This record gives sequence, C-alpha cells and structure tokens, in this order.
Amino acid sequence: MNDFTSLGVLPVFAEKLKERGIGGPTAIQRLAIPPLLAGQSLAFRSATGTGKTFAYLIPALQRLLGDIESAAAFRYQGLRVLLCAPTYELCSQIKEEVDFLLAPALAALGQAAHYAPSSLLIGSVSLNRQIENLKKNKPLTAVGNPGRLLMLAKMGKLKLRGLRFLVLDEADRMTVAESRAETAALLRFIDQSSGAGEGGLTAAACSATIADGTRDSLAEMLPVFRQAETLASDEREILRERIEHWAIFSEGRRKTQTLRSFLEAAKPKKALVFAGRNDQAGKIAAALQYHHVSAAGLYGGMDKKERKQAADGFRSGKITALVSSDLAARGLDFPGISHVIALDVPEDPDVYIHRAGRTARAGKRGIMVSIGDEAEMRRLAALEKKLNIIVQPKDLYRGRVCKPEDFQD
Repeated sequence: MNDFTSLGVLPVFAEKLKERGIGGPTAIQRLAIPPLLAGQSLAFRSATGTGKTFAYLIPALQRLLGDIESAAAFRYQGLRVLLCAPTYELCSQIKEEVDFLLAPALAALGQAAHYAPSSLLIGSVSLNRQIENLKKNKPLTAVGNPGRLLMLAKMGKLKLRGLRFLVLDEADRMTVAESRAETAALLRFIDQSSGAGEGGLTAAACSATIADGTRDSLAEMLPVFRQAETLASDEREILRERIEHWAIFSEGRRKTQTLRSFLEAAKPKKALVFAGRNDQAGKIAAALQYHHVSAAGLYGGMDKKERKQAADGFRSGKITALVSSDLAARGLDFPGISHVIALDVPEDPDVYIHRAGRTARAGKRGIMVSIGDEAEMRRLAALEKKLNIIVQPKDLYRGRVCKPEDFQD
C-alpha cells in the first residue's frame, strides 16, 4: 500500500498531506492507521521522524468526521478527541497539525462556523481564559498536558461524556515515576466520566522508546488499554544508517569553548544543542550570544512567550543554534536540523535515541555530535555497543573538523 487512500484515508486528508510533501505513508503509518480507523486501541513504537503524529491523528480526525456526517443532526456533547503530551512545545506542535488537517475538512462539511477544530489546554496559561474559550468555541478536539486537562475536567469545564478517541504521545515519559500519579488520575477520571460514545473509546499510546510494559501500566489506569494491540516499526536503521555519530573530547570547563569552535568549523545550517540541565542551557546560550553566535535557549523555567519566540526563530532559520535541556528531545519537529550536539553523554540509551532523532528526519541525513570528557567518552563507548552504532572520533584543528590521524601542518 503505497498511498494513503489505499489505507482507507479520506482524500481530503491525503491532499492536505501532499501540501507537506508527504506523498505516501511511512512504515508505522501503514501499520497503525488501519487498526485505529477500525477502532482497535494500540500501543506503538517507531523511531523519531517516522510520522507517528499523523499515524494517530488521521484515524482520530477521520472518525470524528464520520460521526458528524452520519448524524442526522450532530449534537455537541463536548470533546470527541483528546490528545495528551508532556510539554508545552509538543502540545502546541500537535495542535498545529490538528488545525492543519481538520479546519478545511470542517469547512467542507459546513461546520466551521459551529465548532472549533481544537483547543490548547496547558499549564502556565490563564485558566479563566481557557474556560471561556471552551465555552465559546466548542472545540471538537483538545490538546494538553495531563495536569491542566485533569483540572478542567474536575471543574466540569472539559466535557468528556462524548469522548471517542484518546492519545498519549510520549506515553513512556508520562508514566515514569514523577509523572505517573498525574497521568493515572486523568485516565481514571476519563474512565469514570466518559460515556465512550456509541462505538466505544479508542486509545493510542506511542513513543520512539515505549517500553514493553507501558501498555500494562496504562491498562491499570484505563481498562481500554487491556485490549490494546502492541506493535513496533523497527526503524532503528535511521539511527545507524542515516545519522553519523561523532565524538569530540573536551574537559568539562572547556565545553562551551569547544562548542563555539565546532560551530565555527562545521558551520551547521541548524544545530540543536543539548546542555542537560536548565541552568546550563541558559548560560551556554548567553555565552554564544556574547560571541556573536545566532543562538537562543529553550528550557524549563523560561517564560512561555520566550520559549515560543526561541522555537519559532529556530524553526524559521533566524536562529542557528538552539540550546536546550532535554525538553526539546521529545517529539518536537524542527525541520532542517543538520547537527545535534550533546554537551553531556547520558547513561540511558533512550535519551540518546531521542536526542539523535531530532536530525535525519523525513528521509534526510544528519550528524549527532557528543562533546564529553574522559568518563563521558567511556559512557559513549557503552552506548555504541548497546545501540549497534559506529561512533567516529573527531578533533578540531585549524578551524576544521578532522579525524585525529588527519592532522597535518
């Protein structure tokens, strides 16, 4: 099946995807779209950059359109689709895709004046404003983080009685210890409050690194996940074949200077820099700016407006280097990233996978650069074996990125 319509996707969505240069489905889309369209709940894994967002959005929105078309007089009963994600940036990105697909489809059905395609419901935004928007705009879908969604649902402002489709994007992150209680509370509230509609509730959970036990963990919170199928598209060849992995030694105190030297030598079109901690990200971004590098920070603790400006500037190409904590490693899609640069080496291979996955997206190639001290280079060697990748040592010499043996006077 080499085109979307052969998967049962409506022409209106297939045509919209062509506007993005997407002519045919990826492997995970071929696996996930048909069962989700049929109402089968799923927990699925696929490498970053392989189209997971559209793999769940197309079935969710298509079934929503089906409900509207099949009803003699469609009656608003609150949300039909609920999309949960852990960060403001990822929620905003998902909402943009919902509006991109759904707004023209609603207009074609003559429903654009009656309902809003979506509502963004995240923390750090005025609660009263969100409540007013829900009442005024009657959104058919909502995108938000579990904490704010739960708060609005408990207040009775987020109507879940007619909920038909639930998605947990980056589900493994939302079920780790520090997030589990909030996610569990939301899912249990959904279980108690949702009438699940005429056709029942369909649920999807996904991530690039979703663990085998994540579905069972979710099933304890929401029974519909007990019937969820698990599937994976093994596209790790992206990590191995489309991404070059480089290692540059640097003592800890010299890492920012090494980063500057690398940016000058490699001249990346777009570089996403991971600094590990929020406080480090801000300092490194400021240091780069001081030395006239087009840079910005993106990390927790920043004002929402500043975070949006940084992300938009990087996405548009006005900013060359975006320095982030691991906030940007999950799910965010910045087109055209040529280099990912990590100023620390994680012990967890999943962290490395998510970071590297910000490049080599949509069939392109990319470079993952790890800048670390002796201990971090040992950790990188361990990751090299676990992930079955080849890490190439590099040095900076006379303004060039070289193999160590290439030094010449």
